[in-house]
Amino acid sequence: MNYLLSDIARITGGELRGEDLCVKVVATDSRSVVATDNVVFAAIDGKNHDGHQFIDRMVARGVEAFIVERDVELPTKQCGMVRVDSTLAALQRLAAYHRSQFGGVVVGITGSNGKTIVKEWASRSMPDSVMSFASPKSYNSQLGVALSLLMLEGGERVAFIEAGISEAGEMERLEGMIKPDIVVFTSIGDAHSANFASESEKIAEKLILARDARTIIYSSEYPELASRIKSLYGDRELIDSS
Repeated sequence: MNYLLSDIARITGGELRGEDLCVKVVATDSRSVVATDNVVFAAIDGKNHDGHQFIDRMVARGVEAFIVERDVELPTKQCGMVRVDSTLAALQRLAAYHRSQFGGVVVGITGSNGKTIVKEWASRSMPDSVMSFASPKSYNSQLGVALSLLMLEGGERVAFIEAGISEAGEMERLEGMIKPDIVVFTSIGDAHSANFASESEKIAEKLILARDARTIIYSSEYPELASRIKSLYGDRELIDSS
C-alpha cells in the first residue's frame, strides 16, 4: 500500500489532523514495529488493551502517522492523524478499497479446519515465474484479513487470503473486503460451532464468501456443503476436490 493520510481520511470517512504523511505499512501492535519509516500506527481500543495508550511510545520510536478512534492531541508538529469512529472499521474500509485496486486473482480460503495448511500449500505450489502473496500466519480474523489485504503491493498475480469466522455476521464483512475470484472450502466441522445454532447455519454463513466468486472448490465429503453449493451457485465453475 502507498497512501497519504488524506487519502485514508477520504476513503474511511475520517478527519485528517496535522501533517499529511505518506504511509506504506499499517501496524496495530506496538511490539511488532521494527522499522518506523512510512508506518501508520492504528490504535484500536480492544477488549484486552487500548492502542491509544501506546501512541507516545510509538512517537518515541519514530512513528509519526496514526489512525485513532477518539480525540488525541498531536504529540508533535511533525505528526499526522486520521480521526475515525472505529479504527477496525476504518481499516476494513481501507482494505476493501485497496482490494478494489488489485488487478490479480484473489483466492479466498475458508472452512472449519485446514485453512492455513491449504493456503501455504497452494502459495508454495505456484511457479517461480508467478508473483503471488499469501496472508501471513493465521491472519483470518476481522483485523487479520484487513491487514493481509493491505500488504498487497499490486504487482502480484495471485493472492491467497484466509477467512475465518466464529459467529454470524462476520463473513459479510470479510467477503466485502476479500471479494474473491476463487473460493476454496476446506472442511466443515465442529470448530467455532458454539455461536451457531446448527451446522446448517454455519454453512450458510461460510457460503457468503462465494457470493460473487466465479470458481468454487469444495469436497463432496461434506454432503450438506456440497448440496448447498450446487443449489446456490450451480451457474459457477464448481470443482469437487474429492
